[in-house]
Amino acid sequence: MDASTSTEWDFTYRSRRTARYATIVAALFVIAHVAVGILLRVSDTGVRFRITDQIGLAMIGVVLGGAIMTLTLPRIRVGASGVAVRNILGERVFDWADVEGIWYPDSGHWARLELPAYEHVPVMAIQANDGIRAVEAMDTVRELLERYRA
Repeated sequence: MDASTSTEWDFTYRSRRTARYATIVAALFVIAHVAVGILLRVSDTGVRFRITDQIGLAMIGVVLGGAIMTLTLPRIRVGASGVAVRNILGERVFDWADVEGIWYPDSGHWARLELPAYEHVPVMAIQANDGIRAVEAMDTVRELLERYRA
């Protein structure tokens, strides 16, 4: 099932802390690379740095910052059509017939969506570092699971 075929979702959740941390770290990477790029030509070290070297170093920071920002993508959506889990590389939608539950493993960093035959999918949106927000999200997902599986 495609995620775009269903537009009605009862619940959508994303991690806040991870998004904040990723944004800060990405900004630091960009700032550091731009600053080093600017300072490359300040003193004579015997190596001849050109403007293209400075731009290249700044662009490396932008690329690394963008890669770090992919950590802000994880999301879970729950609705009548099923559960849509988007982690870093893509979104998958599971019908209610395929969802057996959601749980949090011992000493795990994020929740897991339980599927038939002992399979599971990580739900990177519900992370332990969100504290009470993650607990409330788990409760809401479980309530919707009971409602739609009945």
